[in-house]
Amino acid sequence: MLDGLAVCASIVCMVHCLALPLLLAALPAIAIWFDPGETFHVTVLAFAVPTSALALIGGWRLHHAIPPMIFGAGGLVLMTLGIVFGGRAAIETMLSVSGSLMLAFAHVANWRRRFTHAAAIA
Repeated sequence: MLDGLAVCASIVCMVHCLALPLLLAALPAIAIWFDPGETFHVTVLAFAVPTSALALIGGWRLHHAIPPMIFGAGGLVLMTLGIVFGGRAAIETMLSVSGSLMLAFAHVANWRRRFTHAAAIA
């Protein structure tokens, strides 16, 4: 269940990173009214780290596959670097989107391995 929640969170993050700047550029009135700022990114990361850790470690305990852990950790590092480079929009977006995709990939791989492991036991 946590993998599914984490995949959804990664997708929301990616949509935010890609669609929100386009929407704000197209509608200047909204850009003045709505700016989530860096607090949004820190909040998303604060949600992603424990959720991803619980899901990926729980999956590893079940199937002992290392790749989801590596991709998940890499995705979280890239998302963190996105916050660090918050002043540079292009770099921030590239890092955040890449990190979100890596994290989503890790959770999908973890999810699939859980089902494969569960099917092998049954």
